[in-house]
Amino acid sequence: MLELSNVQTFYGNIKALGGVNIKISEGEIIALIGANGAGKTTTLMSISGIVPPRSGKIFFMGKPIHLLSPHEIVARGISQVPEGRRIFSQLTVKENLDMGAFLRKDKTGIKKDMEHVFSLFPVLHERRHQIGGTLSGGEQQMLAISRALMARPRLLLLDEPSLGLAPLIVKLIFQVIRKINQEDGATIFLVEQNANMALKVAHRGYVMDNGEITIQGTSEKLLHNEDVKKAYLGIVTAT
Repeated sequence: MLELSNVQTFYGNIKALGGVNIKISEGEIIALIGANGAGKTTTLMSISGIVPPRSGKIFFMGKPIHLLSPHEIVARGISQVPEGRRIFSQLTVKENLDMGAFLRKDKTGIKKDMEHVFSLFPVLHERRHQIGGTLSGGEQQMLAISRALMARPRLLLLDEPSLGLAPLIVKLIFQVIRKINQEDGATIFLVEQNANMALKVAHRGYVMDNGEITIQGTSEKLLHNEDVKKAYLGIVTAT
């Protein structure tokens, strides 16, 4: 479904990604883990066209998208939930969801999808007329995910969905991630510092360090990799 081929992305003269190669098949949950500043968010920004790669290619459904504008990429079927939520804080919950469906014209489908996200997060239905900026952090994260789902994406990009949230809310968010993958068939590319949680929900994973992929494999393999356990899972094996 998605392929990054030797992608290099820069901020000015600073190289953020140094030849990244990633493949995601339809129906997978793929986790990208790594330390702060490793290039994880830049990877998503490159896919979304917000920070286009300087070299290399990105293919979605077999067609190149690395030269497209962000709204064209959304129209192709890719939606991103940004780090820090970044909802429209002055708009109501329902207006935020309407913005997620901005490119769509199918009113019946939009109504059905709004009912679906309300079933995923019932609290949003209760607060549908509430201003987004007055929601709790967890509710704003639910709204950010729901807004992205309103575009009916084939590929959902999630950037640090657990950041700053209470453990119970994190558990709920990851339950929904698994549900929309298994029941709705959404393919998910998950960037997450909570490596343990991410790898437990994902099928496969990539480890990024200094803008490069250093380790890749099945989630089970990465959970048992000694380097991953020491660096990202907080597990040190006794010798």
